[in-house]
Amino acid sequence: MKKKLLRIGITVLICLLVGFLSSIATQTSIDTWYTSLNKPFFTPPNWIFAPVWIIIYLMMGIAAGIVWSRGLYHKWVKTALYHFGFQLLLNAAWSIFFFGLQNPFIALLDIIALLILLLFTFKRFKVVNTTAAYLLIPYIAWVAFATALNFGIWQLN
Repeated sequence: MKKKLLRIGITVLICLLVGFLSSIATQTSIDTWYTSLNKPFFTPPNWIFAPVWIIIYLMMGIAAGIVWSRGLYHKWVKTALYHFGFQLLLNAAWSIFFFGLQNPFIALLDIIALLILLLFTFKRFKVVNTTAAYLLIPYIAWVAFATALNFGIWQLN
């Protein structure tokens, strides 16, 4: 049990660190460039993003820790965690593309790839542990929403 909690703690910290680093790219443009963009009618207020992402990063970390606790010697665990790691890189890259480079089109390509990979990650997590997979559902829903939002911003600008 201690090993499982340690692994969950490590993966939660990794996810939160990725979120924190992504927020650095976001902060450079959120009050300047982003405010000047035309946005779809369904764009939520800016204050909603930080709490939603914190909850999602926590859930992602818990899910990955649960999967990792099943043992890295297992082929399915390794495969699931490879998918998870790669989608986490795409997640971080989105903030760099959208806010850092101020390029909604490249960000759109990234988030579409992220959504697809996230669905594969869900499938792989489900093989290892259904609870871990279900913890990814809010993340999948939020990324699907963010994809639509990114598309709308790209289209309107």
